[in-house]
Amino acid sequence: MDVLSAIEGRRSIRKYSSKPVEEEKLLKVLEAARLSPSAKNRQEWKFVVARDPEIREKLTEAIGQPFVGEAPIILVCCGTETEGIMKCGQPRYTVDLSIATAYMILEAYEQGLGTCWLGSFDENMVKDVLDIPEEVRVVSITPLGYPDESPSPRPRKSLDQIVCYDKYK
Repeated sequence: MDVLSAIEGRRSIRKYSSKPVEEEKLLKVLEAARLSPSAKNRQEWKFVVARDPEIREKLTEAIGQPFVGEAPIILVCCGTETEGIMKCGQPRYTVDLSIATAYMILEAYEQGLGTCWLGSFDENMVKDVLDIPEEVRVVSITPLGYPDESPSPRPRKSLDQIVCYDKYK
């Protein structure tokens, strides 16, 4: 599968089967994050793999979206909140973790697994459940498991609506 095919085929999955994720597939998803680019190659990230049913149940409460608990794994993507602001004004860790999460989601799709990028959660509750230090930020979360649904593609804007050349018009 080529990258564009993965991008076109990937969907946000909100129903998961109870089938466990093979360790080999999980490691490939995590390897995609490890290989993703980061500002100044600092790699200031940590990925928490939540597999324990009790921890997943508590995380599901902190996230507030019950479908998350259906997945056999919940990936919590964390970055160190340093004073690292890129010249463009963006914090390094949020950009780095966004790239890493996108890479993981695409590799998960390649492995036949489903994900759903989550940005709506109670960060302090998530940190409490996982013993994440105060200075570390939770940037994104995704359940990881075998899909138990096949959602249709969502409408996308045309290139004409989102692209301009030479100047912002």
